[in-house]
Amino acid sequence: MTVAVVSGGTRGIGRALSLRLAALGHRVVALYRGDGAAARQTEKAGDGRVETLRCDLARPEEIRTVCAALTERLGAPSVLVNNAGVNRDRPFLSMTAQDWDTVLATNLSGPFHLTRALAPAMVEAGGGSVVNVASTTAIRPRADGANYCASKAGLLQLTKCLALELAPHVRVNALLPGFTDTEEVTERYRLDDPVRLGAVLDTVPRGRLGTAEDMADALEFLVSARSGYVTGQQLVVDGGHFMG
Repeated sequence: MTVAVVSGGTRGIGRALSLRLAALGHRVVALYRGDGAAARQTEKAGDGRVETLRCDLARPEEIRTVCAALTERLGAPSVLVNNAGVNRDRPFLSMTAQDWDTVLATNLSGPFHLTRALAPAMVEAGGGSVVNVASTTAIRPRADGANYCASKAGLLQLTKCLALELAPHVRVNALLPGFTDTEEVTERYRLDDPVRLGAVLDTVPRGRLGTAEDMADALEFLVSARSGYVTGQQLVVDGGHFMG
């Protein structure tokens, strides 16, 4: 059975990605930072194909320890999804150094350290697929999110660099969700307000928010043989909201 590792894999989009990979036949290791209840629920929903491990992506030594134990026990993963992310939204002039460092440590340095820990085994095993979950705010800025937008923009460039250096055997692509119906997005953009939700939907040609399953559909393509000639690319899944 092939192994897939998903960071931030027990809530929101990450949970849907973990469960989709499990449904595709992978043995999934879903990494999480602190929500034990969500981890237990994800394991239960995974019907024996999902296990969860606690790992703080902002701590490089913890990443190395977890990944060393993981590869020794299960072997090289064939899929790695760098999905974990945090936000500390604040107007730039009010943003603290800690606000900046916290977001960059998880959203950009985390994928670097996690991929660095697992990629050697993937290369040695002969191949695999890495998917970095970025955001449309990586290419379209928003107010109060300089740290988040910068972290996701950096993740896009990291994707391209890794696609070059891990070729020809390991493919690396980025998945860019737009407005997605998750608890985190609803809270960030206050979409529980019908007026605000309506204003957002007016900017989305498809006329609805994305779903976590929409993102899982895109991931399924990116890790499948059907995308075997696709690497270093950015797949935007946002209902047409951003057309670059």
